Amino acid sequence: MSTKVVIKQSTYFDSVSLMSLSTKANQIEGVEQAVVAMGTEMNKEVLRNVGLITPELEEAKTSDLMIVVKAATDELCESAFVAIEELFKKKSAPAGSSEIKYATIDSAAKSIPEANLAVISVNGAYAAREARKALENDLHVMLFSDNVSIEDEIALKQFAHEKGLLLMGPDCGTAILGNVALCFGNAVRKGSIGIVGASGTGSQEVSVRIHDFGGGITQLIGTGGRDLSEQVGGIMMLDGMKALDEDDATKVIVLISKPPATSVEKKVLAQIKQCKKPVVVYFIGGTEESVVAAGGHFAKTSKEAALKAVVLAGADESTINKRALNIPLVEEVRAKLTPEQKYIRGLFCGGTLCDEAMYIAMEKFDNVYSNIQKNADYQLKDLHVSQEHTFLDLGDDDFTNGKPHPMIDPSTRIVRFLQEAKDPSVGVIVMDFILGFGSHEDPVGVMLPAIIEAKQWAEKEGRHLEILGYVLGTDLDNPKMEDQVNKLMDAGVTIASSSTNAGLLSREFVVKGA
Repeated sequence: MSTKVVIKQSTYFDSVSLMSLSTKANQIEGVEQAVVAMGTEMNKEVLRNVGLITPELEEAKTSDLMIVVKAATDELCESAFVAIEELFKKKSAPAGSSEIKYATIDSAAKSIPEANLAVISVNGAYAAREARKALENDLHVMLFSDNVSIEDEIALKQFAHEKGLLLMGPDCGTAILGNVALCFGNAVRKGSIGIVGASGTGSQEVSVRIHDFGGGITQLIGTGGRDLSEQVGGIMMLDGMKALDEDDATKVIVLISKPPATSVEKKVLAQIKQCKKPVVVYFIGGTEESVVAAGGHFAKTSKEAALKAVVLAGADESTINKRALNIPLVEEVRAKLTPEQKYIRGLFCGGTLCDEAMYIAMEKFDNVYSNIQKNADYQLKDLHVSQEHTFLDLGDDDFTNGKPHPMIDPSTRIVRFLQEAKDPSVGVIVMDFILGFGSHEDPVGVMLPAIIEAKQWAEKEGRHLEILGYVLGTDLDNPKMEDQVNKLMDAGVTIASSSTNAGLLSREFVVKGA
């Protein structure tokens, strides 16, 4: 086995680009393993863990680009590096392109005075500085970068608030502004419903369900996952609510989050009372009483949030296909499973989709484990070993430390899927397949060989392996949602029509003695 290392000093690429390049580098013929990343301590730790670290890599600076390739021979390593260089060239603008590149935010803002938004995806060590520069130039900011300190987040959001600007993030992966999806997002029709979300995939799910139910989106404002924490105090969600309340095109507002800190929830509910427009509140695991008392409309699930929003926006509920749960299907699957097949294994790219399915399972089972469980007693003791009912957010830092997000590179999920498929106590494996801008170009296709192999294993062992898939997307997305669904069905995968139904079906499939 041969390993080749190249360090390009003072050569910066943003994390989104490098995640995509790493995925493509690992698909080059003959490559055993490839890493394309900046020389951060976190990325070096990943190299140490996989046995690829070298003295020269240890010396790399955060501004240096590290390229590491492991292959069977020196010749394969060399050819892989040639292919990787071609990937970098393809990323650059072609010769003769009219695209203009700016070295700083200040120069870009001066050259494009009509610009009003900056999307920032740089190393976390520099992200706060660049975000502040954008705000100083009167630009709204979508801060995709993570590893920004909570102190910097608070300071930036307070500064943005004072200037009447949006500071979405840090770690904000989804927004739709002016009918344009930014970073991870889906193609949805324009409409009269505005969303403020502290969850990227949760916001995507509600937006596509609104589209499915015949509604449309005015704006989708991301806040970053820490916004509703005690420390940050919901600055961005409160400002986002005000912005949508003042937006003439928005008729209904939807709020999305995991359970906020108690003090922050009180602030949000107090502002709902001041809103001129109806507000639907989908806080996962939240309670109805306080929301209703504030004049809001409580939603227990993402599907319910979307349905209430489109009805409040004026849709005739009697004409909406609500995608009711298929009870005959539940009974059919139960009959196929043996008494030993008692457990659900959820392998999710989307954190909120994982959370929703997990909370649905927790309504009937008291042995539900996860890497994102709030209750320490039910957090997995070993991330690599599932316990009873296990729901994994494979996009969490536990699994993405120095690696591409599974929405871009599904290799981590493929390995875990094959592991779970061999467990005779597993009744159903549930997975999400997320379409849209920024996601893998064929999320179903890349999983199909593993799905087919797992089905064959189970059949040889005389057991049924129920695989439940949910495709998050719209009829306007690429790749085509219909094609992705058909691929899964052809491979014997059962299809759920929503994130909510995926959770309900997976739970009901393994209920015994019903």
